[in-house]
Amino acid sequence: MSKVVELVTDLVNQITIESTIQLVDVEFVKEGKSWFLRVFVDTPEGIDIDECAWLSEKLSDSLDQITPDPIPQAYFLEVSSPGAERVLKTEEDVQHAVGKYVHASFYQQIAGEKYLEGTLEKVTPDEIILQVKDKTRRKQVNIERKNIAKLRLAIEF
Repeated sequence: MSKVVELVTDLVNQITIESTIQLVDVEFVKEGKSWFLRVFVDTPEGIDIDECAWLSEKLSDSLDQITPDPIPQAYFLEVSSPGAERVLKTEEDVQHAVGKYVHASFYQQIAGEKYLEGTLEKVTPDEIILQVKDKTRRKQVNIERKNIAKLRLAIEF
């Protein structure tokens, strides 16, 4: 984890300690010629734009008070929701997704597929169980967690 991401993670956790806002992820990335500091947050009821604006202002003020400047290059600060198809990064995220529709992509093909989408039925330390559509029927697929490259929420069509 980069020093900037660590610092911002700590600051956001300090700022939000007495609120229902939960930190989901922090990114500090260069895209083209510009740097972006992205902070993704949520609440159990969903985050709104006023909460994002409040956190953005508090975080910006906190960063401005640190000397020497921990982020010497110019950057854009973005505070937002992780979105409807958020990545499930922590074990807690995965556990909360049981019963929801997810997208699992794999390091190698599993049963001829590079990814599967379905309802997350069960989670164990070693595997996840998805209920997936196979043409007109549903079937359960057990996937070893070590084979999952990325797991995220998905929108079912």
